Amino acid sequence: MATQVEARSGTSARVRVQKFGTFLSGMIMPNIGAFIAWGIVTALFIEKGWLPVPQLGGFGETDGVANVGLVGPMITYLLPLLIAYTGGRMVYDVRGGVVGSIATMGVIVGAGIPMFIGAMIMGPLGAWTMKRIDAIWEGRIKPGFEMLVNNFSAGIWGAILALIGFYGVSPLVLAFSTGAGNVVQWLVDNGLLPLTSIFIEPAKVLFLNNAINHGVLTPLGVQQSLEQGKSILFLLEANPGPGLGILLAYSFFGRGIAKASAPGAAIIQFFGGIHEIYFPYVLMRPLLILAAIAGGMTGIATLSITNAGLVAPAAPGSIIAVLAQTARDSYFGVTLSVVLATAVSFLVASVILKTGKDQEEDLAAAAARMESLKGKKSSVAGNFRSESATDGPIRSIVFACDAGMGSSAMGASVLRNKIRAAGFPDVKVTNLAISSLKDDYDVVVTHQDLAARAEPLTQGATHVAVDNFMNSPRYDEIVDLIRAGAAAEGGVDPKDPTPAAVASAAVTTDDGDMTDAGDVLAEESIVLNGTATTQEDAIDEAGRLLVARGAVDSTYVEAMHERERSVPTYMGNFLAIPHGTNAAKDLIKRSAVSIVRYPEGIDWNGKQVKFVVGVAGVNNEHLSILSAIARVFSDKAQVARLDEAASVDEVLALFGKVNAS
Repeated sequence: MATQVEARSGTSARVRVQKFGTFLSGMIMPNIGAFIAWGIVTALFIEKGWLPVPQLGGFGETDGVANVGLVGPMITYLLPLLIAYTGGRMVYDVRGGVVGSIATMGVIVGAGIPMFIGAMIMGPLGAWTMKRIDAIWEGRIKPGFEMLVNNFSAGIWGAILALIGFYGVSPLVLAFSTGAGNVVQWLVDNGLLPLTSIFIEPAKVLFLNNAINHGVLTPLGVQQSLEQGKSILFLLEANPGPGLGILLAYSFFGRGIAKASAPGAAIIQFFGGIHEIYFPYVLMRPLLILAAIAGGMTGIATLSITNAGLVAPAAPGSIIAVLAQTARDSYFGVTLSVVLATAVSFLVASVILKTGKDQEEDLAAAAARMESLKGKKSSVAGNFRSESATDGPIRSIVFACDAGMGSSAMGASVLRNKIRAAGFPDVKVTNLAISSLKDDYDVVVTHQDLAARAEPLTQGATHVAVDNFMNSPRYDEIVDLIRAGAAAEGGVDPKDPTPAAVASAAVTTDDGDMTDAGDVLAEESIVLNGTATTQEDAIDEAGRLLVARGAVDSTYVEAMHERERSVPTYMGNFLAIPHGTNAAKDLIKRSAVSIVRYPEGIDWNGKQVKFVVGVAGVNNEHLSILSAIARVFSDKAQVARLDEAASVDEVLALFGKVNAS
């Protein structure tokens, strides 16, 4: 099936640094838009900007009062607080983001300079400590006092952390920032800054650059830009020249698929800013890392000589983003640094490719090795894999979601029916929680928001990401894959939509021994005219029906909201099926399904939903009714009948008829 990627140990130093770098970039990258906004304001309105405006740039006085402007407050307060909130939310959702932001305010005021490193520390730390404190009295708060306790505990602890940040953390972070800045300045003064390429360029190929770039270079670069109006540090890693030179060398002197694919990769890398795309080319000939280092050193040296820099980070590392963030007096130096970095990298790479022995590794294998180094699948690396990766028979397909009991079960049912109708009854289609996945499936189907979690666990499978589980067009592609695989095995014409196997296939359900659907879906759990007007209230209404039946604990409803926040449960055809997270399965007492109809419809993350199906399942007992629901909602005529149903008995009869078919 798909290219097999060797699993690597998660305990190596490289993997730990990768994870640390990923966490740091997770705080910075969502806020890059704010950095760009600050860069634009700075480039335009400061005293040395393109359109100097004292009131916006924060220089001069108005009526005897010093102008504050936008530049200073944005860099001092807005950006650090956004980083702190993002980091706190990564650890402990919104509550963690709020407490982390309060804690960071103490560091900001205590230091008096932009506190990006302080925000990266106090944001996650505040959230983590708040989470531990909440665990102390979890389940012990008397009903009705939850909001009081939660608000005051967050406020009190946030205030304490702000004081700790002001008196304790800010001096330490200030000393670190000053020391790191002095080291960078020493490198600049002594002409040694280009030597950083010896570490940065290999780190990029090994996916260790995030820890360096977002952990040190961006915070120091912002501070330098605030003081000097620009910073060279923003281009130490983001210069697209070294990668472009290597890809151009392959375009002229490469062989086979590498030479054919290099021009397209160069366009993506240079204009799209996706540097990852040239990594497999380096891994094919590891000696090419010398070309990347030489190009990087040349670019940095050029920036140093011309005293050029950017006003804000360039993300992604596209020439468009680089030029957009270039300081007013630095266009010549920045452009020259990119051109010379490309030229030197091209020359060195050309020599290596022309004089080296013909020992080039297959590009697909290099892409797979890159994914192994990265620790997960790469969308870019998929461009290098042979299209025959999915050749051969497909015998097992798994739908994976967080809990494995709702949307994935219905998606599995819909696809199972399509596959059987196509004449392949032997293809097994199952559903599981992501945490239960093993790398023994041919195809893995996930919601697009969960794909990154499923891929590392099933690296030998073909992965298909969908935006909803009910009527995704990707299902037809999977059927085509099955048909092509069967043809490759020699048994079926891939162009025949109704192979002979359909004649002998008995279309039966394989949901296992399920309890009767009536035990799961009861009359009292169906409401034809829901009262909710918002998505949140609709989840509450469907959840209360499950609680009323004694199927779940009352706290299960909050787990339904948590699941919805992480991955939407909209299925298509006006249907949403909110259900709890995998961690909330212990709150389920018995299997049950509730159905609430909203004739006027409810906005569900921009989609209209008329039917909300609450789900709670134990030991797959609910899968038979979910299969029935899936069959109804995959048929527009059946959905119309359900929309027009005048009684609860009609709804029960409709699902009962589907189950009997």
